[in-house]
Amino acid sequence: MIDQKLLDILACPACKGILEYDGENEKLICQACRLKFRIEDDIPVMLLDEAEKF
Repeated sequence: MIDQKLLDILACPACKGILEYDGENEKLICQACRLKFRIEDDIPVMLLDEAEKF
């Protein structure tokens, strides 16, 4: 689970928008860009090249 304080300061690297936390799949989601960012060992991988489109 990702810390709420970290979630409050993280933003999408593409559009600087708000990210939603998907705890079931361990991903951060940007609805505006339609991107999902995975979380490995409680660390978000915020690289655009690594993002998953949906």
